[in-house]
Amino acid sequence: MTDTMIAGVPLDRLENLARREAKRFAAGRPKSKAAAKGAGVFLDGVPLHWMKDWPMPFLPMIALATGARITDIDGYELDDFCLGDTGSMFGHSPEPVAKAIRAQARRGLTYMLPTEDALAAGHLLNHRFGPYRWQIATTATDANRFSIRVARAVTGRPKILVFNGCYHGTVDDAMVELSGGVTQNRAGLLGQFADLTTGAVACEFNDLAGVEAALAKGDVAAILTEPVMTNSCMVLPHDGFHAGLRALASQYGAVLIIDETHTISSGLGGYTRVHGLIPDMFVIGKCVAGGMPTAVWGMTEAMAERYAVAYAARSSGHSGMGTTLSGNPMQFACLRATLGEVMTRKNYDHMERLAARLQAGLAATIARTGAPWHVMRVGARVEFICAPGPLNNGTEAAAAHQPQLERALHTALLNRGCLIAPFHNMMLISPATKTRQVDRLIAAFDEVVSDLFLRETK
Repeated sequence: MTDTMIAGVPLDRLENLARREAKRFAAGRPKSKAAAKGAGVFLDGVPLHWMKDWPMPFLPMIALATGARITDIDGYELDDFCLGDTGSMFGHSPEPVAKAIRAQARRGLTYMLPTEDALAAGHLLNHRFGPYRWQIATTATDANRFSIRVARAVTGRPKILVFNGCYHGTVDDAMVELSGGVTQNRAGLLGQFADLTTGAVACEFNDLAGVEAALAKGDVAAILTEPVMTNSCMVLPHDGFHAGLRALASQYGAVLIIDETHTISSGLGGYTRVHGLIPDMFVIGKCVAGGMPTAVWGMTEAMAERYAVAYAARSSGHSGMGTTLSGNPMQFACLRATLGEVMTRKNYDHMERLAARLQAGLAATIARTGAPWHVMRVGARVEFICAPGPLNNGTEAAAAHQPQLERALHTALLNRGCLIAPFHNMMLISPATKTRQVDRLIAAFDEVVSDLFLRETK
């Protein structure tokens, strides 16, 4: 990037695009604009602060979402490739899940006791992801937090090893980063008074030598990692990286925790099942119950035995784990429906086929226009990255992120009927996504990128 160029795009051309697309968005949505004026009841005008990350001048108010389509109150229909940032990866309200919700709503929403759906869901979890001993949470943040507690309990060690630029929900322990090769609290943490480095150490993704150096100190309870870095510009693992993590964790007595919350897009059973990874603990959330807030975390039989010993030895009192509404019957009804009827080989084959089509279409535009960008894919998840690639670690991923350019691109795509995630450039394919929707996104991307790279400035 120079003063006049961002990721190969002349700055004046980018600014013109951003102004034009923002004006187009605002002009076409008078109802949403008027409704947004009443949002002052919420802090900063949004129900949840990350909604401010959307690049539009104001948020469209959604009236309906079905399959892979969203309709706002101004009547605009959008092809949805964000899909709730993976929460609705299997489409909005899959029919088996909607049916399960209707049936369970007549039987009660929460009562802190198990159901037959719970037992069926447990067996389906093993069938889909492997033989673990499971627990239920409401969010992947909680599932990761509880997994970390277990790892510390069974090892008696304080630290969690995470990778620079990672994201595991809002778990404090993971909110560290590397600066000059030294672990420190992440910049920008709100209200954080603790020194998180007393309980965490950061390494670069794909750096096994750095991981071993950290583990050799003997104070690391667990390695917490995604199989692919996803809440950044996407970074794939090098050949042998995950096998190396497994070997190092075993050698140095650390627990290996795999967080599949985003990489469930990789294929049936997630990246772990597809690629034969062998974690001690396994976490998944977001879409696992078809959009109903649900997460699961499991441990191997050997870990369960170690946990039982640690639990039996603890003092009486609150364990500090678990939340009242987790494990409710609605979660289990939706979990059973999703695992049994939605998370199928047929659906994944459809998702991966269209994701490959999307990847190829975006890559063709990048090649034709000469944009110094690249495209990455993991199963049904596709990202275009506004930098050369592939990327190797979190530091490179952070440098590749171009917020000003990405905001303009996202609004321009939305104005052409395509919604992608506000975080980086993530696009998901669902079982409900149609070929024509993918082709519309490719065409919209081609139009916008061609405008940035090929059109003469007027």
